[in-house]
Amino acid sequence: MTGVTVAGVRRTFGEVVAVDSMDLEVPAGQVTALVGPNGSGKTTLLLILATLLTPDAGSVSVAGFDPVTQPREVRRRIGWMPDVFGTWETLTCREVLATVADAFRLPRATTPARIDELLTLVHLADLADRPTQVLSRGQKQRLGLARALVHSPEVLLLDEPASGLDPRSRIELRGVVRGLAEQGVAVLISSHVLAELDELADRAVIVARGRTVAVESMEPDRVTSTPRPWRVRALDVVPLLARLDASGRAHGDPGPDGVEVEISSDAEAAQLLAELVRDGVPVVSMHPAAGVLEHAYLALTEDRR
Repeated sequence: MTGVTVAGVRRTFGEVVAVDSMDLEVPAGQVTALVGPNGSGKTTLLLILATLLTPDAGSVSVAGFDPVTQPREVRRRIGWMPDVFGTWETLTCREVLATVADAFRLPRATTPARIDELLTLVHLADLADRPTQVLSRGQKQRLGLARALVHSPEVLLLDEPASGLDPRSRIELRGVVRGLAEQGVAVLISSHVLAELDELADRAVIVARGRTVAVESMEPDRVTSTPRPWRVRALDVVPLLARLDASGRAHGDPGPDGVEVEISSDAEAAQLLAELVRDGVPVVSMHPAAGVLEHAYLALTEDRR
């Protein structure tokens, strides 16, 4: 399994430049988040990877194959879940998956067991023989994920997969995606829900104006180049402020949720907490004011494009 490599890809629609010399790596066995403002080229790039659009320039490799010259080989190896799930409303969930399995020419002897496995995985077993027209948006999203997994793809492309999902289904989606990555699947997921990507992704590629502007590791203990705010709350704010001032740490004004302190890593946060407790500061809570990805995203996309 070789994942995805994108180098210098460009795609225009008339005079509109949707993707402009974009670079991207999606390693096998990892979840890579694709993050950017609306109009930054995320969906266009996913469509190129899914062989549904041809780039004007640059090179693309998906599971070791070129989507332009070897589209059939790429399609055999990718699972594609677009942001809007279209289906045949008169078919049942089971029939939809059976149709997709036939399209991929899976052995019919093993297809029923595979379909049952997937319906159980996405918690639709009780609706297996109901027509898809009765499904809610969230249930259709789950069926879309099952459809993308029918042929056990090497690369999984997900465009806003959590759209319409209830909180429990979002948690279950994280478990499914992490499990696939642990099996060696290269997962690329585009989403606007940054807090969920913090818990899901191994790395994030931030794009703006059709270009890659940063690649962020999601390792929680890494040292960031730009400190991010943590929120510290104490029973008595006076000794807290005194201790922060004495240590020379930058901080904001106290508020109902505590005091924001600039910290560069989890290790530094642990050290500060130990110092506060040691000095008798009655700390009630201490946590990041923003996730790793949210903080990086906001810093890199101030112009919203």
